[in-house]
This record gives sequence, structure tokens and C-alpha cells, in this order.
Amino acid sequence: MCINFLLEALEHILTSTCPFHAGKIPQSLFAFPALKVLSLKNNQLSGHLEDIPFPLYSSLSTVEINDNQLTGHIPKSILQLKHLEYLNLESNRLSGTIKLSPFWRLERLFFLSLSNNKLSIADEEGADVLKSLPNIYQIHLASCNLTKFPGSLRYLDKVSVLDLSSNQINDVIPSWVWENWKDQLESLNLSRNMFTALEKFPSLVHMPRLTALDLSFNRLQGSIPIPVTAVSGNVLDYSNNNFSSILPDFGRYIRSFYLNLSKNKLNGYVPSSICSASHLNILDLSYNNFSGSLPSCLIGSGKLTVLKLRENQFNGTFPENIREECKFRTIDLNRNQIEGELPRALLNCQDLELLDIGNNQVRGSFPSWLDILPKLRVLVLRSNQLNGTIRDLDGDHGTTNQFPSLQILCLASNRFYGHLPKGWFNKFKAMMENVNEEGRVLGYYTNTTHGFYQDTVTITLKGSDLIFTKILTTFKAIDFSNNSFDGHFPESIGNLVSLHGVNMSSNNFTGQMPSSFSNLSQLESLDLSWNRISGEIPQVLTSLTSLAWLNLSYNNLVGRIPQGNQFLSFPNSSFEGNVGLCGNPLSKQCETTDSTASSALAPPEPYNLWQDRLDAILLFTFVGLGFGVGFASAITFRMFCHIKGLDCKQCNKEV
Repeated sequence: MCINFLLEALEHILTSTCPFHAGKIPQSLFAFPALKVLSLKNNQLSGHLEDIPFPLYSSLSTVEINDNQLTGHIPKSILQLKHLEYLNLESNRLSGTIKLSPFWRLERLFFLSLSNNKLSIADEEGADVLKSLPNIYQIHLASCNLTKFPGSLRYLDKVSVLDLSSNQINDVIPSWVWENWKDQLESLNLSRNMFTALEKFPSLVHMPRLTALDLSFNRLQGSIPIPVTAVSGNVLDYSNNNFSSILPDFGRYIRSFYLNLSKNKLNGYVPSSICSASHLNILDLSYNNFSGSLPSCLIGSGKLTVLKLRENQFNGTFPENIREECKFRTIDLNRNQIEGELPRALLNCQDLELLDIGNNQVRGSFPSWLDILPKLRVLVLRSNQLNGTIRDLDGDHGTTNQFPSLQILCLASNRFYGHLPKGWFNKFKAMMENVNEEGRVLGYYTNTTHGFYQDTVTITLKGSDLIFTKILTTFKAIDFSNNSFDGHFPESIGNLVSLHGVNMSSNNFTGQMPSSFSNLSQLESLDLSWNRISGEIPQVLTSLTSLAWLNLSYNNLVGRIPQGNQFLSFPNSSFEGNVGLCGNPLSKQCETTDSTASSALAPPEPYNLWQDRLDAILLFTFVGLGFGVGFASAITFRMFCHIKGLDCKQCNKEV
């Protein structure tokens, strides 16, 4: 072991040169009087932190034991290290109640992190705190069970980074935070608390060095505070609060790379001053009540990579002033009142990965011309006024690789009709690749306090609507539900071997289920309900061992329900409405002869697609919840409306 070779004169112990990986920290490490730096971060060290022998005689200036599995209390001897400058114990399992005042007595301490443990922090503001204060610059107390803003911090006049996120602070943000620290404050993270107001915070406050301000997930009200900073490319996150207004000229002052105002109570027109925010790269105004036309300066900025305007009241047509140097990777306009046709200038956005215009009033035919976008992965067109037939992708642009990266295609709840071209599914290369890898999450790496900005998408899972915040590049699904498609299913659907979800429900498909469905070895969810499919259920479908949810109800299927593997777990509702089906789980038992399978059956009355339409059928997919790989991390879901339960307006209320 490396320790056997340590000499008394040793000054540094680093995991990069002496990896311990697991087990307890040997107390003998602290026995070297010349030792100054102890860095054992990012290992699997466990057990209690032992007392440091003779701490008053120790030379330790850096103790870095973060990101391990240490338990128990923080030993008092650490608080007696008179040379200590840097202490990082975050992301362990340390417990107990600890006071802040002993840390303030460490005169040389400039960095303290106790975040993400099981600690409870007790704060003191007595005269004893004032006796000796360190020149501390960074304080990280995230997830430390704080219930009030630590008052003793007001006496520290050189704080540049403060993280109190993910606590239970139910209080106002005190005015001394910006009064005392405004000249040197670089990062302030107060997210995920219960702050209700900002005490005496002016609409504009000069913070020349600020790079990140995160007030998200609180209960803040009133006008959004705008820091005036000299630093360009900073991060401002005000999301998930109750802010109701913003300065009309706020855009003149912000130099942000990332601005998130989503999930507040903002309304009216987006202030035109936002066009002056020339550093913006990521803008999220989702889930507010903004109205008026889409700001053309945002569409034509040529700098934005992420534009999220989801769930507002924007109206009018999609602006056509998209520059040739378009940088968009994400455009999310879901659930607004956008009308007209999509502009072909979108073809300038060669980096576009996600286009979501679902739940608007967009007209026209299927935008097959988008097929040449090389990086387009997610295309959501659901619940619009698109119509016509789907023609084959036959290389209109002189290419043979249409939609080369497409992994999620949602055409649900439009007015498409006719046959699906026989070879149409042969064009989706990304869905035909059976790649066994974890994949990356669609989104954008930033220097935000969260580190990563993720794309989201709304899908249907087992009859429930889910909003997913992680879209893996390995997840593949198609949703053509609630249209008027007819004819047979193309056999070529079996070539999309990496599909995890297929939803073709509520159409007029006829003929038999193609046996090529058995090629979809990763399929987790299949919905073909409310069609006119006939014949028997292919026995080979029992080979789909990943299939966790199946709905074949209300068709003309006949014969014995396949038995074995996943089919043994499907409920009666998966097969109801098929008069000719028999066998488990249905109560109708099969006859011993083949007459059941071959008997002629009167088809049910044609399904009226436009009088009892279910607008809330989404991209029907099954993922997560312990049933397989593909898509994960759902953060919100509500129960799906049964086809005869709620009316269309109720069903289409939330996507």
C-alpha cells in the first residue's frame, strides 16, 4: 500500500498518485507533521472520520474528502486545524448537528463546503462570532437542512460564492446579501427553498462580477430583480416562482448567456428590449401567459441555440426571418396559438435537434422537406391542422438519407389520411440501428448552476401523460395516433428495430398485424387500439420480451390470444372489443376446433374520427418504471382520459 512508503517530510497526499478507492481512511495519514494537502476526493471511502491526532501541531491547509461515502459526525479536531484554508466534505453521508461559529474561528479558511450530507446546520449570531472572522470567499451549504438564512454570514465581508440551495429556508432574502457583497459576489444560488420575497431589493442592482444568479424553485413574487453586471455570458435563473412583472427595458442591462423565466406568472407582450440582449444563447419563457406575436428578433437573432416558448398565448405565424447562420438546436413552441405554415427557412438551421410545434393551429401538409436536416432527432407536430397524405420520402433533394437522425416522430391528432407508403419506414436510419449503448441526453452543456440544460418532451405512457426531462439519444418512438390513416400496416415497420414505442391507435388501419413486429426486439409499448385490424395476433409477438404494455382493443381480431412470456402479464383491457378473440386473460374460452379463428365476423361500426376525437393522445411510449431501457427520468404525469371518459377539451388540457 502507498502509505508504507510515506515519509515524515511528506507534504501532499493525492488520490491521483495514491488511490485508496475504498475502505476507511487510515488515521495514520494524519500523523505526518509536514502534511499540508490531503486530497482523497471521488473514491468510495467509507466509515467514520477519525479524530486528527495533535491537531494544533498539524500543518494541514487543505482537506479534500468530498464525494465519498463517509458517515458519522465531523470530528472536532478538524475545527482545531489552525492552518486550514480549504475544507471540502461535500457529498458524503455525514450526520449530526454542527454549528457554523467554530468554522469562523479558522482565521485562514477561505473555502468551506458541507453540501449534500445529512447534516443539520445551527447558526449563531452572538458577539463570540465577531471575535475572529476568516477571509472566506466560498461557502457551500446546499442540502444542510437549513430553515432560516444564516445570520452570521452578514459578518463575512469577502464572500464571492454562496450556495444555500435545496434547504427549507422559509424567509425573505435579506438585503445585506447584496448590500455587503455586491462588489465581489460572483455566484449566488438560493434555489429550491421557500423564499417569499427579496428584502429591499431594487429593480436594478449593480453586481459587476456576477456570473450566476439562481433563484429558481422558490415562492418569490413581484418584479424580477435584474443584476447589472460587467461580466458577459452570465447565468440568470428565475424559474418556478410567482414573479408577475419585469422591467420593460430589462434587455438593455442583461448580458446573460442563459436566461430562464419559465413557470412564473408573467403576462402581456414580451418586452421589445429583449432584442438588445445580444449575449443570449439559451432563452426559456415557457409556462407563462405571454401573448402577441412571436418576437421576430428572437427567431432571426442568429445566436440563440435554445428557444423555449412552450405553454403561452403567442399567436400569429412563424416568422420567416431565420438567418442562414441559424444556430438553433431546440425550438419548442408547444401549446400556443401559432397558425399558418412552417417556413422553409427552417432549413437554415442545420444544427436543429428538436422541433416541437405541437398543440397549435399550424396548417399545411406533412413538412417532408425537413428530411434533409442532418441532426433533427425529435419532431413533434401533434394536435395541429395538418392534413393530406404522407407521400414516400423519395429523395426530392437529391439525397438518399432522409431524416437521418430522427428518433421521435409524433404526428398524432391531425387530419392525415390515406395509406402509409410501403417503403416509408425504410428511410429512418436512426430507428433502424440496433445500438447497445447508453446514449447521451439531448440538451446543452452550460456553465449554469445546474451544469446542463436538458430538452423535454411530453409523451404517453400506459395511458398517462408524462413530461420527460431527459431524452436519451438511444430512445426511439413513433406516434401516428388519432388521424385517418387507412390500409395495411407497411411490413417495413419491422425494419425499425430500435423502436421502444409505437402508437398507431384511433385510425382506420385494416388487414392483419404484420409479423415483422416481432423484429422490434426493444419494443416496450405497442398501441394499435381503435382500428379495423383483422386476423389473428401473430404468435411470434411472444418473442418481444421487452414489451411491457400492449393495447389491441376495439379491432376485428380473432382467434386464440398468444400465451407465453410478456403476454401472460397483459390485462383483459388489452384485448377487449375484439369479439372473435378468446383465451386468457379474456373470460371467453377458445373452442377445440379452428372454427373460432375462421368464422366470419361482422365488423364493428366505423369509428367516427372527428366527433369523439381524443386530442390528448401523445407519443405513446413505455419506458422506465423498471420495464426496460430507453427513456428515463419522468418528472410529471397525470392520468390519461379514457376514450369514453372525458371530453376532448378536458383531455387536451395538459401536454
